[in-house]
Amino acid sequence: MLVYGKNVCDEVIKHNIKIKKAYISDNFSDKYLLDEIYNKCSNIKKLSVKALNDMIDSSLNQGIILDVEDYKYKNIEDIITEKNDSLIVILDHIEDPHNLGAIIRTCESAGVDGIVIPKDRAVDVNSTVIKTSVGTVWDVNIAKVTNLVNAINFLKKNGYWIIGTDMIGIDYRSIDYNMKKCLVIGNEGKGISQLVSKNCDLIATIRMNGSVNSLNASVATGIIIYEMIK
Repeated sequence: MLVYGKNVCDEVIKHNIKIKKAYISDNFSDKYLLDEIYNKCSNIKKLSVKALNDMIDSSLNQGIILDVEDYKYKNIEDIITEKNDSLIVILDHIEDPHNLGAIIRTCESAGVDGIVIPKDRAVDVNSTVIKTSVGTVWDVNIAKVTNLVNAINFLKKNGYWIIGTDMIGIDYRSIDYNMKKCLVIGNEGKGISQLVSKNCDLIATIRMNGSVNSLNASVATGIIIYEMIK
């Protein structure tokens, strides 16, 4: 998997992620990153800026691209905790990598215990997700599951309350979050699925006062998460 940008590559080094190959621009001048990469990788190739941009179809690489091992997902058993205020975020088929990356970054900053994503019909942790998360993906436990409803039932058995999100529900500010809880965020276009919604204990909503009837998935996630941990 190709990752790029100085901040992301710095996180690769800090987390000791295996670097299979490094691509660096001819005029790359960050001595710290250069020294670390030469210490950790023997397969290094110097390229022109244009060649680097063509590799990932983007000029956001800042002169450095690393080919690293794929992200290693957790099992759902690995992300549950005994904390009374534990918080897990469940993503019901998020498809936009920028949304997933932004949600991961918010979850890391808020100290969320884990994220659950489905195996099918959803974006995986890829280069765009990692770039958008600014490398925080390696500081967050992400579990990939075959069936979200089964995952929800497992979490319920372990003491978690499941709080879905929809346009019709309880004002998110009026809920007592002093419990082990999971926040379910739905697909960008369809919201949470009917079957997932049926298995939620509560449905929270953010009241809209303008002409739009919904928020971007990552924005809504940030608003509710910070209410939950307040």
